Amino acid sequence: MINWKNSILKKTDTMRSAIKVLNKESLGIVMVADKDRRLIGTVTDGDIRRGLIKHLSMDAIIAEIMFTDPTVALASDSKRDVFSKMKLHSLLQIPIVDSSKKIVGLEVLQHLLKNRKYDNPVFLMAGGFGKRLQPLTNFTPKPLLKVGSKPILENILIKFIAAGFHNFYISTHYKADMIQKHFGSGSNLGVTIEYVHEEYPLGTAGGLGLLPDNITDLPLIIMNGDLLTKVDFTELLRFHELKGGDATMCVRKYDFQVPYGVIEEKNGQITSINEKPVHKFFVNAGIYVINPIMLKDIDGVDYLDMPQFLERKIESHSQINMFPMHEYWLDIGQISQLDRAHKDIEKGLV
Repeated sequence: MINWKNSILKKTDTMRSAIKVLNKESLGIVMVADKDRRLIGTVTDGDIRRGLIKHLSMDAIIAEIMFTDPTVALASDSKRDVFSKMKLHSLLQIPIVDSSKKIVGLEVLQHLLKNRKYDNPVFLMAGGFGKRLQPLTNFTPKPLLKVGSKPILENILIKFIAAGFHNFYISTHYKADMIQKHFGSGSNLGVTIEYVHEEYPLGTAGGLGLLPDNITDLPLIIMNGDLLTKVDFTELLRFHELKGGDATMCVRKYDFQVPYGVIEEKNGQITSINEKPVHKFFVNAGIYVINPIMLKDIDGVDYLDMPQFLERKIESHSQINMFPMHEYWLDIGQISQLDRAHKDIEKGLV
């Protein structure tokens, strides 16, 4: 049974609170109500990401990001009418209200999506040497280093499989035989795994040129094989399709505080002093969605990193969108990050 009451917040609650509810309740929506529980707005994953793009802080109140005119269903509506309205407006959730707009329930389409399968290929990059993790990687490739009870790459695969993806390609180079022996054809996991072997390192985009020419006409999800994340891959795919661009890059917010007073000057005279200013950036999170037509520009011979590839596309006027992430994310590149991954899994954060 849906515990929809836990998904109700006040408009003065923070964006941090909304994210916590979205992650904990897994209903995909926060209903915003007044003191009498009358619906005044909703907050979804998309609203959160739009707030992040505007560089709103986690302490911003949800009144700044909520949608104030949500589609609702009445308590008197039949189930058939409710789902017809959801289909008409392409909704995954719909608040149920009475005649005074008081929230009395919530309908979701999770039961329809539970067994949904996505044919989109997933390309996982697992060919790196993992030099910063030596001596652990002297005998074991980084993707097979365990976090919790499973290798890093297996944790990644399980997240994708749980979301409904079943068509995987894994790029290999360093100790490729160990990776292929561990995962095989994917049959033990109920999926299909094919391997793209790089005879020499091709970078984070170069290996895409080794994929079959007829791989798919669906957008391709690409991810570094050393990441742990709780990002919603289906929401990422939906975002990419709604934006209609050529590629989407997942990004994370990164704030950098200058530890000194920054001086502004003109003609040798100080015009202002900004004490320890904070600069806000978005940084690459190592997860992408690209349309298959873009693969034709990667020859599978020359070294090519994804940022370099996307920069070229931007210069040629391709539309590259960004998907701001608020979910858990960890790049396991160093021993300290591997130790943190172990602790985070023990705490149930991953």
